[in-house]
Amino acid sequence: MTIHKEGYTSIAIVVLVIFVANALVHYFIADSTFVVWVTYVLSFLLFVTVLQFFRNPRRRITMDDNTILCPADGKVVVIEEVEETEYFRDKRIQVSIFMSPINVHINRNPVSGRVSFFRYHAGKYLVAWHPKSSTLNERTSIAVQTATGKEVLFRQIAGAMARRIVWYVGEGAEVTQGEEFGFIKFGSRVDVFLPLGTRVDVSIGDKVSGGLTVLGRFD
Repeated sequence: MTIHKEGYTSIAIVVLVIFVANALVHYFIADSTFVVWVTYVLSFLLFVTVLQFFRNPRRRITMDDNTILCPADGKVVVIEEVEETEYFRDKRIQVSIFMSPINVHINRNPVSGRVSFFRYHAGKYLVAWHPKSSTLNERTSIAVQTATGKEVLFRQIAGAMARRIVWYVGEGAEVTQGEEFGFIKFGSRVDVFLPLGTRVDVSIGDKVSGGLTVLGRFD
């Protein structure tokens, strides 16, 4: 396991904050053993928490043109037929994955193909499980058309804690199933919109892993 590149700056800032905090405690309150040890413990917990958030575990991706891989680690919170109004403007099957702060926050392409649509929207920071977060929060929308003509739309959505969405793709780019397309910092949600008739292989409440769990299969 390695540390993701998006974590380098955040980890450096945390290390600096820990160093300064410990230096101040030693300078001003060195005679209080209790305060010193509390500072040590809190510093350690903060460092470990941030370090594990940016972890980048090695994963062996099995590609299959007929399957849709889960784009993120987390918990399935929505499976329903909805009207997708931004790009398709028709009915689709929406599957939503909530990513808590303890999940790996790398986002992976659910299918291989060409990026047929990309949009970034600035927005609010409602909690990620709020019904309107999909349309009101800061988000990106990415649609990929497969070699067989199927299109899948997936949307990165910032949450109450997530304050930065990162993406590595643009319209017209060729993407590979299971490879990284982005990263969301500190809690978030990913919505996937599948064609009607797609067989969904997960259930609400399931714990899923990005690039490993099969979300569904094309008809």
